[in-house]
Amino acid sequence: MKKILSVLIVGFIWLTSIFPESALAQNTLNGSEIFLNSCAACHINGNNVVVANKTLKKEALQQYLKGYQEDPQAAIINQVTNGKNAMPAFKKRLKPEEIKTVAAYVVQQAEIGWQVTP
Repeated sequence: MKKILSVLIVGFIWLTSIFPESALAQNTLNGSEIFLNSCAACHINGNNVVVANKTLKKEALQQYLKGYQEDPQAAIINQVTNGKNAMPAFKKRLKPEEIKTVAAYVVQQAEIGWQVTP
């Protein structure tokens, strides 16, 4: 039984490493966790408790975030890394890969309207 379980685990790890869709699903999960731990205090459900009109909703990002229309993820990575105005820089708090992951999560959530899932 242990041998079968070991083979299944190794197979699952191998499959998730070769299929980008599985990696994307994992990144979304990691992005959600990073967002909850680092961003949600100010941006719960895509809102903004500091500057109410500068939310993480797609329309606000298009209006207020420089470069969002051309490359949404790069614009968010820049904002999270360097900060601006009331937004602090996270380059010393998060690793570059974590910033990239949370940026992908924010883009995804903005696209679906920050729908809260059970």
